[in-house]
Amino acid sequence: MTPSNSKAYALVVDDEADIRELIEITLARMSIDTKAVATLAQAKTAFENEPFDLCLTDMRLPDGEGIDLVAFIAERRPHCPVAVITAYGNAESAVASLKAGAFDFVSKPLDVAGLRALVGQALKLAGLDHDAPPHPSLDASPRLIGRTTEMLRLRETISKLARSQAPVYISGESGTGKELVARMIHAEGPRMGAAFVPVNCGAIPSELMESEFFGYVRGAFTGAMRDTPGLFARADGGTLFLDEVADLPLTMQVKLLRAIQERAIRPVGANVETAVDVRVICATHCDLTAEVARGRFREDLYYRLNVIEVHVPPLRERTADIPALTDRILEGLTRKLRLRQVPRLAPRALEALQHYSFPGNIRELENILERAVTLSDNAVIERRYLRLSSPLSEATAESSPAPAPAEAPDENGTGRPGPASSTPTPDTSADLESQLEALERERIQAALETCHYNKTQAAKHLGITFRALRYRLAKLGMN
Repeated sequence: MTPSNSKAYALVVDDEADIRELIEITLARMSIDTKAVATLAQAKTAFENEPFDLCLTDMRLPDGEGIDLVAFIAERRPHCPVAVITAYGNAESAVASLKAGAFDFVSKPLDVAGLRALVGQALKLAGLDHDAPPHPSLDASPRLIGRTTEMLRLRETISKLARSQAPVYISGESGTGKELVARMIHAEGPRMGAAFVPVNCGAIPSELMESEFFGYVRGAFTGAMRDTPGLFARADGGTLFLDEVADLPLTMQVKLLRAIQERAIRPVGANVETAVDVRVICATHCDLTAEVARGRFREDLYYRLNVIEVHVPPLRERTADIPALTDRILEGLTRKLRLRQVPRLAPRALEALQHYSFPGNIRELENILERAVTLSDNAVIERRYLRLSSPLSEATAESSPAPAPAEAPDENGTGRPGPASSTPTPDTSADLESQLEALERERIQAALETCHYNKTQAAKHLGITFRALRYRLAKLGMN
């Protein structure tokens, strides 16, 4: 069949005639013209001679592998999306096809609804879905700040990953911007018009995880008064971002693996599964390979999630980006705090930041600048307002009185520290409270630095709950 000028044109490659026919009928109902062939050689010839917009190929062909066709198309026309048809349950082949450059895969026996959803994503990827929202401009979409080699390389990787549907594993220290990377992958891809649903896996109580992820039906348990969608359902058609995925308990890892493999979920209390179309992106500051070796993370889930790994560099490895980052953060603080003018850093303050190690990375830089803006008396932020030393030493330095003269007798003849002249008795309870707060700040700050500013891990380190840590951070102004 030759393509019309207004329709998308798809190449279908499968040696089974009934599969080819099913795909052709499904695509025809989506107003897509098709050309169907049975071998790898026929597919390569057809692709070189005709302007296809997308391709669906079987993994096993009489004269070769579908992965060879994926590589062939990627080399000649990288913007043409290719989906691979794999045998049911063959996770290894699916992962291999995604790593080779396929944008997605579908398992046999073919599910028509799943096939239509996959082709719909391919049309968006190829820019042929006229109902899709326009691509966000650079000003509207999330952006990574910086022009260092590391950031240029990272942005290039994000651009490539946005065109794929492969699961992505984002590694990096806490505070480096892993969620921002995930949002950019979502915003620059075909799912940009659907929901981006982030979730911190360490912040969900283990007994609520199943209902949070998969939802529940009315009457599933006491208090379930209505059907409630879970995270997967809310991300249907879009992206589910699993932050700190290493914190998932093993029992939940099994259920998550099944949901990703089968592309279906079963809400708590339901009798049937519901199909979902979700791209999963995960992140953690932990070394997942080490977690697998320790038996804390399932190896099969690791290989399912870690199809493509992206590493976000720490701030100390790209200090040349600090001036641009501080400018952007200060602009944001100006809007947030409704300041009359944008604050700027004094030269010595900027130099101090560029020589600081930033254990908390960009998140710590944001906290430092917000604190400095609050403390500064004018629009020029001096170095002393950054408070880059330990909280306890600062508190001690600021609260310590000047050296006192020799003890003078009070009106009762008892000696006490202080000047000889009569002065009001100091409020020792207030002094004690400030000392306790300073000690608490020091302990919390030390725990945060030890855990690379992962609040969930810091709470465990301190022996308190995550909610208790959040309360203390707010109380002490450490947010």
